Amino acid sequence: MEIRGKIFQVLPLQSGVSQSSGREWKKQEYVLETNDQYPRKICFQLFGDKVDQYPVNVGDDVVVSVDIDSREYNGRWYTNISAWKIEKVGDMPPMVDSANIPPVDFIPSDPTQSNDDLPF
Repeated sequence: MEIRGKIFQVLPLQSGVSQSSGREWKKQEYVLETNDQYPRKICFQLFGDKVDQYPVNVGDDVVVSVDIDSREYNGRWYTNISAWKIEKVGDMPPMVDSANIPPVDFIPSDPTQSNDDLPF
């Protein structure tokens, strides 16, 4: 799933050591504000190497590819929105703007012959 918007807030980096494996981990959370008619704020997170791979700052326009996962614990549900790719809008190739495409004139190969068999 992709979410497009502007980075509203960068939360403090969290890090630690896993009790089970003894490996270091880090997590960076961001708050994104969507560009919808009624903007929403969405908190998502990056884990591990992706924190360094996708640096973004407050005010950056981005498209975030995310996975959404919910889990139950003691009768309550918790939802995580984990990003796996972030593209800055300025870094993306421009989309084709149909308003700037010149019209193409259609000229039949033989103007005296019509292949139009429509009844109207």
